[in-house]
Amino acid sequence: MHAPHTEHDVRTMLDVIGVKSLEELSAPPRGLEIKEALDVAPALPEAEAYAHLRELAEANATGALSFLGAGAYRHYQPPAVPYLATRSEFITAYTPYQAEASQGSLQAIFEWQTYICLLTGLDVSNASLYDGSTALAEGVIMAIQATGRRRVAASEALHPGYAAVLRTYAAGMDIEVVDLPVRADGTTDFARLPEEPAAVIVQSPNFFGCIEDVAGASGAAKKAGALAIHAIAEAMSLGALKTPAASGAEIAVGEAQSFGLPVGYGGPYVGFVATTKAHVRRLPGRLVGETHDVDGRKAYVLTLQGREQHIRRELASSNICTNQALCALFATIYLATVGAHGLRSIAAANIARARALRDALARIPGVSAPYGAPFFNEFVVRLPMPARDAANQLKRHGIVAGLPISQLLSGHEFDLLVCATELTPQAHIDVFAAALHKVLEHAVAAV
Repeated sequence: MHAPHTEHDVRTMLDVIGVKSLEELSAPPRGLEIKEALDVAPALPEAEAYAHLRELAEANATGALSFLGAGAYRHYQPPAVPYLATRSEFITAYTPYQAEASQGSLQAIFEWQTYICLLTGLDVSNASLYDGSTALAEGVIMAIQATGRRRVAASEALHPGYAAVLRTYAAGMDIEVVDLPVRADGTTDFARLPEEPAAVIVQSPNFFGCIEDVAGASGAAKKAGALAIHAIAEAMSLGALKTPAASGAEIAVGEAQSFGLPVGYGGPYVGFVATTKAHVRRLPGRLVGETHDVDGRKAYVLTLQGREQHIRRELASSNICTNQALCALFATIYLATVGAHGLRSIAAANIARARALRDALARIPGVSAPYGAPFFNEFVVRLPMPARDAANQLKRHGIVAGLPISQLLSGHEFDLLVCATELTPQAHIDVFAAALHKVLEHAVAAV
């Protein structure tokens, strides 16, 4: 490994920060040293360790009925998806730089890009975004570069995790983020945009589950000389709702975990960005193109890469530098397996299950739906007791009731975000409704 710094360089830098040696930099701060042996479990033979870990994993979720969504969604995974996606040809691959040795991986990424274009209605898509939140931040960077402006308008109904990542990026890039208020029906008011925005960001379905007027947001953005960015946290909704392109969005960003990737504790996820031909050279990550080799055979190659690893740093549009191709492969195989008709049927099942859940909860005395806008597969219910307390009590009944919104947003102490998918049978809905009814009755009796 080449180390460019001479001993004089190192000494000069250490003097500036007031440290005597490089070793001093790596020493733990005083008070944090481990002064006694850690109380950890003793080593086990491999077979016993595996059995123990299996017991711990089963204790986390066995028998629990889940109505949790909020950015991570339970959907059925056809057995063909993990079987094909975990073949060694794919799981050992990293970045397919050497095209002649990576045609399989490159074709898989090309198919992924094609599916995202079909789902969003836009001209071009890329690969290798960490998740939906970083995809949103990269979409904003594209809009900043396209317009030369440093201000974006974002709906307050944006997923709090997405909003937090956006603000982290914005703080380091001198980008101003202006919040757009949410109306009484749970949708965003785009009537008053800030001056000279680079982008108008709308998530639909939004964090509260409400379907937004993306066309209205796009029209407001166009009038202000900005790009419309449509963020999608629940990709399954693309099987039922208008495409971002049909609603006038120039950039679509989102999370594709719903397509064949099981819910994990923090991931793995796979973000996507799609856009029009006008902005293709601003796409982050990598783009796989289809061409022909010298013998006229179809071939796939990496092209139009905007990260600093590939082009001069001052011209780079992004430093996103992961390879999410394995997660994208899961999603690609899932979409190929269910097909267009299957995806529409699954989306329709989500709509039906969510409405059955809404009807069951609405019959419980004291429970109301604060937002009147249409929804896809999740929605907010307002309880007559703190939602966090109700959720904690329902856990004792083996029910993950949803997300108490106050965990992420202030001012929503009594609001619970609940979700139903094609994996939510009516029997589970009935159990949830009965248990919630009982919890609320006890709460009223205690008062």
